[in-house]
Amino acid sequence: MGRHGTIAGRKAAQDNKRAALFTKYTRAIMMAAKGGGDPEYNASLKNAIEKGKAINLPKDKITQAIKKGTGELEGETYEELTYEGYGPGGVAVVVDVLTDNKNRTNSAIKHIFDKHNGNLGVPGCVSYMFNRKGVILVENAGGVDEDTLMEAALEAGAEDFKADDELFEILTTTDDFLAVAEALRGAGYELVEADVEQVATIEAEPKTEGEARSLAKLIDALDENDDVQKVYTNCSIELDV
Repeated sequence: MGRHGTIAGRKAAQDNKRAALFTKYTRAIMMAAKGGGDPEYNASLKNAIEKGKAINLPKDKITQAIKKGTGELEGETYEELTYEGYGPGGVAVVVDVLTDNKNRTNSAIKHIFDKHNGNLGVPGCVSYMFNRKGVILVENAGGVDEDTLMEAALEAGAEDFKADDELFEILTTTDDFLAVAEALRGAGYELVEADVEQVATIEAEPKTEGEARSLAKLIDALDENDDVQKVYTNCSIELDV
């Protein structure tokens, strides 16, 4: 009985988590589709669809989400909101959400910040530390030559190029993002991720291991909220989220 209960409980938890992911990625596809319903001409939409497929989001849900985003189908009315605040150690946190109930989301985000030793601030309190940039990631695999990729990216209009052991990161302006992403896809590169994001221009670092752990828990809790689409920080160190 106990063993059966444990397995059943684990399956229920997994089902709940899968449903939450389906909700999050369906909304992400809807939001991306506002920029155009053809993924071949909308890199953000293509990326959102690929993420949905990776968690086995059904094809019909993807199609419906695109049509709702473009207005072809009626659906819930969602509002895009951005929350700003500070996490443990004074690290800046920016949270992008998509919600159908602003009051519910306001309460939930404030509760998460309070619970994890953060401070939810007013609009503009930390956003000056970030710039919106196109961010394109390519896996640093054996078949990808760094110099060739960098040349292709810069020729297509990229602003910056960074590399580490796992990924190549290409930064663009928001205006050039789509052109650079499509040029790299056309050159045969597989994009791990391609989206317009908030990129920190001023960095901060938790002062203690305890603050770093609390910050990681704050980010994790925000990510788990159904309404939250993206969480950005200006933390300069890797966190175990």
